[in-house]
Amino acid sequence: MTPRTRDTVTPDTPDEADALDTYRSMRDFTRTAEPAGAAPEPSDGPERRFVVQRHRARRLHYDVRFEIDGVLVSWAVPKGPTLDPAARRMAVHVEDHPLEYEAFEGVIPHGQYGGGDVIVWDRGTWRPYKTDDPAAEVRDGQLHAELSGERLRGKFLLVRRDDARSGKEQWLMFHKRDEHAVDGWDAEDHPTSVVSGRTNDEVAAAPDRLWRSGVPADRAEVETHPAVPDVAGPSDDELAALDDLGASGTWEVFGRRLRVTNLDKELFPGRDDEPPVTKRELLRYAARIAPVALPYLAGRPLNMHRFPQGAATRGFWHKQLPDHAPDWVPRWDRPDADPGESTTYLVVDEPAALVWAANFGALEWHAWTSRTSAPDLPTYALIDLDPGTSTAWEDVLLLARLHRDAFAHVGVQAFPKLTGRRGIQVWVPVTVGPSFDETRAWVERLSRTVGKVVPDLVSWRWEVRERGGQARLDYTQNAINKTLVAPYSPRAAAGAPVSAPITWDELDEPWLRPDAFTVRTVLERVAERGDPFRGALTGDQVLPPLR
Repeated sequence: MTPRTRDTVTPDTPDEADALDTYRSMRDFTRTAEPAGAAPEPSDGPERRFVVQRHRARRLHYDVRFEIDGVLVSWAVPKGPTLDPAARRMAVHVEDHPLEYEAFEGVIPHGQYGGGDVIVWDRGTWRPYKTDDPAAEVRDGQLHAELSGERLRGKFLLVRRDDARSGKEQWLMFHKRDEHAVDGWDAEDHPTSVVSGRTNDEVAAAPDRLWRSGVPADRAEVETHPAVPDVAGPSDDELAALDDLGASGTWEVFGRRLRVTNLDKELFPGRDDEPPVTKRELLRYAARIAPVALPYLAGRPLNMHRFPQGAATRGFWHKQLPDHAPDWVPRWDRPDADPGESTTYLVVDEPAALVWAANFGALEWHAWTSRTSAPDLPTYALIDLDPGTSTAWEDVLLLARLHRDAFAHVGVQAFPKLTGRRGIQVWVPVTVGPSFDETRAWVERLSRTVGKVVPDLVSWRWEVRERGGQARLDYTQNAINKTLVAPYSPRAAAGAPVSAPITWDELDEPWLRPDAFTVRTVLERVAERGDPFRGALTGDQVLPPLR
């Protein structure tokens, strides 16, 4: 399916508002992946789009939709359209749909209006051949349409049978006798999608896959809910073997042999009265946290923030997987890399790969918010509450609570975590389909609404020096190859703090600090309380329009 998320723009005229109001009022866009649609705009040119969807709801029918004045004017045709000029098909005039609906293929959840599976059975262009104003023709009870589709071609006529003032209008649809007419032609002899080649049964059996048109076939089908890796942690013997190594050696862990070096190097300065954190302790942490962190890293390119000489020195970003990486290390070759860009990325698809990255000096782990299967499609919308130099921690908490209230108001599930430095980040899981432009626009609109409540705390300036010490609600991280630090990643600071997930209720706890948990304490928290971020892995949420 190809869901879209669009901000609903307040239209300029009542007529524009009416076009999709009925459609939107019948659907809960927090549950269905159907597009909410933008405000309609007039259609330009003589050729317009049409789509026919084979839709198995309570009863099988075909939805025939014509682009007219910025919406898809729609009829439900129980037996489907036909090229047979002798056949007459009943057609029920239903609510207008948004133009984005032409690409919708997937499963509408049961309990929602029209619940069932949908395929794109035909699509193409059409032109009105007896009028320049098809909207007026429809109002008068007729539509003369010449179709150029993959299955339907030639001249069709839709005629209203009655002038129903209430309920849904009954129409007839038939094909004119022209060079494209075929006697006995039946839509049910052609049960597959013209987009994916799948049948309704196949779509219903695999609703967690998305087919994208316009990209190469080997990248067109995308998993929207890939399996979450389930691995065991390191054994006591494996951890003891790490402790027994000298300054360097070979460590066998998770079935891999890793050459580890400089194990006694102090990578993180001590905090308070604690001793520094050594590389040996970092590798132990990486191995123990891997089963918890892996679901947030697997299948995603990793941007490594490296500090080979330790967190007290200047670090640098390392995206390109080095040539000396072992052959077993999972990787992804970026197909659209421009000259000078990184071409091969580490992908932490197995726990030993995370240990390898830590040994390579990656003190921080920043995975992409999209997967290698569809790098241009995010799986999260991101909010970064970035404090300024004058922003107190209580102000950060206030901004986080305001976002908590905003998410509750719009009915969206979102998951906060401490940055491990000074701020709080919020991840909003979304079903695969919306673009980065769309998630960025959605987050910007939400955060600007929150910012209006406390304008003295927030700056929208890009440059730090221009913000006057105020906080920034950073929506710009919603872009390809831009990342926020991964859950449970260490941060390059004294004491090895961790970007730890929290619950919304914990925003009110007096002990809460952005660096409250470290590599020495967060594992005990997970053992006692579990992982509060797990809900972010569901990935089936559709962002509602924001008015």
